[in-house]
Amino acid sequence: MKENSLEFLRAEGISERLIEELRAFRSYYHLDEAEAVRVPEPLYPYYGREVWEEAIGALLAGEHLLLSGGKASGKNVLAEGLAAAFGRPLWDISLYVNADAASLIGTDTFRDGAVQLRKGPVLRAAECGGFGILDEINMAKNESLAVLHAALDFRRVIDIPGYERVCLHEATRFIGTMNYGYAGTRELNEALASRFLVIQMPVIPLADVKRLLSGKYPNLRPEYATQFAELFDEIRKKSEGGEITSRALDLRGLIASIGMMERGLSPVRALRLGIVNKCFDSYEQTLVSDLVATRLPESLEAGRVFA
Repeated sequence: MKENSLEFLRAEGISERLIEELRAFRSYYHLDEAEAVRVPEPLYPYYGREVWEEAIGALLAGEHLLLSGGKASGKNVLAEGLAAAFGRPLWDISLYVNADAASLIGTDTFRDGAVQLRKGPVLRAAECGGFGILDEINMAKNESLAVLHAALDFRRVIDIPGYERVCLHEATRFIGTMNYGYAGTRELNEALASRFLVIQMPVIPLADVKRLLSGKYPNLRPEYATQFAELFDEIRKKSEGGEITSRALDLRGLIASIGMMERGLSPVRALRLGIVNKCFDSYEQTLVSDLVATRLPESLEAGRVFA
C-alpha cells in the first residue's frame, strides 16, 4: 500500500482535502534510502471512513494517537495502514510488564573500543521521523513509560542520561494501542493518556469482514465468504454476551484457516486449528464447534469453497 494507499483512501470516500494534505506531507518529508525499506506494505486494509478521517486529521495536526478497542477491532491494522499512507518508516514496539526505559530508548554497549549508545526503537523513530506503534501500551509499567512524557507533549524531546538531548523529527508520530480485555492490562496513567488523542475503535461490521476475506482470497466463493463472516460475527456476539471468552474471537485465526483451506485442508479441520482449539476449556470448545457445525458440514471439501 506504499504507492496505492492514497487511491485506496479515495475509494473509501476519504475527504479529498485530507488526501491532498497527505500527499503534501509525503512530498515535504523525504526519506533516506536506508529507512525507506521500513515503510510498511500492509497485508490487510482497514475499512472505515470515519475512523480513517479522524486518525489522518489527528496525525496531520501533529498529534499522537491512542487506539482503544476490543479484540479484533483492527487497531494494529489501522496503525500500520496509517504509516503506509503517510509514507513513514514504522517501528513496532511491543510493550509488556517488564519493558523498561532502556528497551525503549536505548542502552550502553561496548563497540570499537568505546562505550556507545545502542539506540532503541523509540529513539530511532524519533530521529528519522518514523511512526512508533506502542502496542498494548497499558500492559507496560507506568514508570517505564514516564520517559515518553516529554516526547509526547509540546516539548517533543527525549533526554538520555549521559548523552545528548534528542529533539523529535517533525514527522515523528507515536500511535498507542490498548485493549482492556487482555490479562495483564492496567489503567493507563492519566498524565500519559492526556498526551494522546483517543479513537475508540468500533466493532468491524459484518460486511467489512466479508470484504476483508474476499480481498485476501479472491477465489473464495461469495456464499462461503458470507458464511465465514457470519460465523465470526456469531462468535463475537457469544463473546460479548458472556457465553464464551474472547479466545475464539480471532480474525487472524479465521484468515489463516481460509489459507489452509486454499491449500486443501477441509474447512472444518482448518477452523478447528484456527479458531476452535484456541478455546482451552472443553465446554467452550464444544460451543464453538457447534457454531461451526451449524454452518459447515464435516464432509465439506476445500475445493467447493473456492471458485
